[in-house]
Order: sequence, then structure tokens, then C-alpha cells
Amino acid sequence: MAAKDDRRASIKLSTVDDLFSTDESRADAQREKVMDISLAEISEFPGHPFKVKADEAMLEMADSVKQYGVLVPGLVRPKPDGSFEMVAGHRRKKASELAGIETMPCIVRELDDDQATIIMVDSNLQRENISASEKAFAYKMKLEAMKRQAGRPSKENATQVGQDLRGKYSVEILGEQVGESRNQIQRYIRLTELTPTILEMVDEKQIAFNPAVELSYLSEKEQQNLYETMQSEDCTPSLAQAQRMKKLSQDGRLNMDVIFSILTEEKPNQKEKMHIQRERIDRFFPREFTEKQKEDLIVQLLEGWYRKRQREHER
Repeated sequence: MAAKDDRRASIKLSTVDDLFSTDESRADAQREKVMDISLAEISEFPGHPFKVKADEAMLEMADSVKQYGVLVPGLVRPKPDGSFEMVAGHRRKKASELAGIETMPCIVRELDDDQATIIMVDSNLQRENISASEKAFAYKMKLEAMKRQAGRPSKENATQVGQDLRGKYSVEILGEQVGESRNQIQRYIRLTELTPTILEMVDEKQIAFNPAVELSYLSEKEQQNLYETMQSEDCTPSLAQAQRMKKLSQDGRLNMDVIFSILTEEKPNQKEKMHIQRERIDRFFPREFTEKQKEDLIVQLLEGWYRKRQREHER
């Protein structure tokens, strides 16, 4: 009797929906669909490293969205409270807001944190004009996600990252995917150790990439002292100077006075410049003269004066 009850329990009865649905309809139910979702229900991706600015390109995108709508759906993942989190499409969302549109077409996909991070980074790295800081934090986020995935079973790794990570470092895989060397990836990630004020100077190209990497080894207090000195003296360190500061920092001998002495020393390629006040010479030139024309004329007059003196000395 017990055996008969077990057999009955093991029999799985089909539901009415299963009996009357086709393979096609069941597959359609599994297929992702595009939904119009209220922008108010879509939150930003946590720690999103890419800046979404209301610049000229964004205003042009907003005009396009106002005229044609969002042509490429964003990608969101559902949150436990019923709202959504943006994975790919932050700029499209901003453009929609600027265009006064309240909804946006999105694909809703179930993603864990690592899957969402990798997709978010990959979708944004395809953009042009990515700043050094954006690359730095994006590489760091994706590499950490890949390392976590590397500890999962091989089959899942193949699905999420594109290949089995065993036997190969995650940083090497990332380098191959973005076209950077392993060393360059690590150097970019070093920039995340810079203070925001110095990192902004790197983005503005006031500090070159290589010196910035060396400066990332300075403590937060040392970087603050460096920033204050750069502002007061209107100068930035060369690569050699940054390397010296890194070494002094590691030896515990870097302070404000040392930073000042290093930054204010004359660099090998630095020569004293001559400055002439504009009001002293502008009155001698036609108004339509460009800076280049003014410079050429000054050099031409000096050459004439020099030749005249040479002739006088030869007499």
C-alpha cells in the first residue's frame, strides 16, 4: 500500500495551461520583452563609474529622443521592492529626462551583481572619450566581478565571462577584452587610489597619466599637501619628480616642505620664459592681426635689427 502511495506521489500532473499551450507559446513566455517603464521607477547602478553630463552631446541626444523616442531599449534588472535598477542605458535615461519624457523602453532581465557589473562596464566602454578616472573605476569593478566569478563552476564561468578562467588570470582576460596589457590595466586601477581633486586634474589632462600612477602611492595627507602646493605654485610634477615623491613617501620622508622644494625646482626641459604685457605692444599692430602674425612680425623686425648691428660692427 505504501509503495502504491509513493508511485502516486511521483506522478506529476500537467496543469491546464500546460495541456493547452504549445511549444511556441511556452518559448514566447520565456523570451525577454521590451517594456515601457517609468523613469521614476529606475534607480542608478550602485557605484556607476561613468559620468552622465548634460553636455552638448547629451543635449543633442535629448533632441533626438524628443523627436524619435529612445530607439535602443535600456537594460534593467528587477529589485525586491518592485522597482528596477539601470544596468545599461544611463545616458538614454538622462536624455529622456531632459526631453520631458516620463517612460523609457527597457529589457527586464534577472541578473546577479557580478553579471550586472560586467554588462554595465562593457556597454559603457564602447563609448568614445572615456576619461582616465572612468576607465580606472570601470576596470576595477569588472575585474573584481570576474575574480568572484572565477571561483564558480567552470560551466557558469563559460556562460558569464565567455571562457573558463581557470589557468588564466582574470586581469589577463580583461586585458584581452578591452585591448590593454595586463600591466596597463593594473596601472589604470592604481588611479582609484588618488584623491578626487588630483584625479580630476588627471581627467583634465593637467597631470599626465604616468606621473599620476606614481602619485597614487602617496598617502591621502601627502596628496592633499601636494594638491595645495600645485595650486599655490601653479605647477605639476614631472614623471621624475613624481617618482622621487613616491620613494620619499615610502621612506617616510615626504612632507609639505619637501613637496614644495621638489615642485619649485627647475625641470631639465624648463627654461625661463619672457613675458611681454599685451597693452605695451598691441597698439602697434592692426586689429585684424592674429597672434601668429604678431609673433612673425616681431621676429622679422628683430632679425632686421640684428643684421643692422652686425653690419655696423663690421665697419
